[in-house]
Amino acid sequence: MKRYSVFAVAREALRYHTGWERAWRSPEPKKKYDVIIVGAGGHGLATAYYLGKNFGITNVAILEKGWLGGGNTGRNTTIIRSNYLQDPSAAIYEKARSLYETMSQDLNYNVMFSPRGVMMLAQTQHEIRGYQRTAHANSLQGVKTEFISPQRVKELVPIINIDGPRYPVLGALWQARGGTARHDAVAWGYARACSDMGMDVIQKCEVTGIRTEGGKVKGVDTNRGPIDCDKLGGIVAGNTSVLTEMAGFRVPIESVALQALVSEPIKPCMDVVVMANTVHGYMSQSDKGEMVIGGGTDGFNNYTQRGSFHHIEETVRALNETFPIISRLKMLRQWGGIVDVTGDRSPILSKTPVEGMFINAGWGTGGFKAIPGSGWAMAELMAKGHSPLTEEFSMWRFGEGKFIDESVAAGVAH
Repeated sequence: MKRYSVFAVAREALRYHTGWERAWRSPEPKKKYDVIIVGAGGHGLATAYYLGKNFGITNVAILEKGWLGGGNTGRNTTIIRSNYLQDPSAAIYEKARSLYETMSQDLNYNVMFSPRGVMMLAQTQHEIRGYQRTAHANSLQGVKTEFISPQRVKELVPIINIDGPRYPVLGALWQARGGTARHDAVAWGYARACSDMGMDVIQKCEVTGIRTEGGKVKGVDTNRGPIDCDKLGGIVAGNTSVLTEMAGFRVPIESVALQALVSEPIKPCMDVVVMANTVHGYMSQSDKGEMVIGGGTDGFNNYTQRGSFHHIEETVRALNETFPIISRLKMLRQWGGIVDVTGDRSPILSKTPVEGMFINAGWGTGGFKAIPGSGWAMAELMAKGHSPLTEEFSMWRFGEGKFIDESVAAGVAH
């Protein structure tokens, strides 16, 4: 793999950029692999990467029915934070946040990580109590956050209106080391590194069935023929229930659409991420100048990636009160992603009733921030059969009543 550097850019400029090689190979699938990962999104690619980097397992195929990173990885609002209340959540998200800080160097690929800070606005008395509680819990967990005053909020975000008639800003939970990264670059960087280790990233390869024998996974059937494996990882977000049905078991996950939009580009006016969870709207400004805006999920199960007008209207209406400056902006584009939601709004990283098959799912609306931590933990689980980061996220916790309830504790669905 050719190493990227300022010298490589200068050299290729003199060659009219004719010497760049493909970032990753596009091989034909082999008949058998040690491990098959279904889903070439951020979580699937990260799992494959850490299987190779941490455990030397490189006879791996990552199968993707569409194009690499074309699911939720390319359809999110790129927020990275770890300020969760519950200990298992804080542990895996803080692992992810710390890995993001060195990801560009580790992958030799600029993922444009920007630790600009994330604030979660408290706009009700209930939220003040909730976020102060979270700040205390984070202190015990080793996650650096603080509850800040409305005046401090105004200093950090001059364009905000803290005296809104319906939803005044009463304070905020502030994580200075949170931020954003470029979602596509995260997937591309992992894919490039996986390919360099000899792994096969196979696009346009849809899994149509899972073959088992004596309760153990044997392989998958695809639109490009059968492929055998010793271990199988299902990491397909909103399509998890479809995949597990092929294997003969069910998971407590429902799929709904989550929507987002970006505005036309404007000059820099906001250099932090703001989440307003009372109205479920959040906003940041991209490096291109667009205001990146996210909202809530649809109120019904579906697999659409288009979004709907009423959710966008509700989100923008609420944010207009908090950020009057955006009221005359034009919407540039709108989209939806299929998110996988569990009952306690926490993920599943678990063995399954099928021996040799593992699933990583249920990240809801917060999967992007967890990508490197999720991949690290899932790789350890698949390689060793256990991982300290995944112990509490078993799929059997729902039958045992061991919920990791972040639906209220985090102050937002996820």
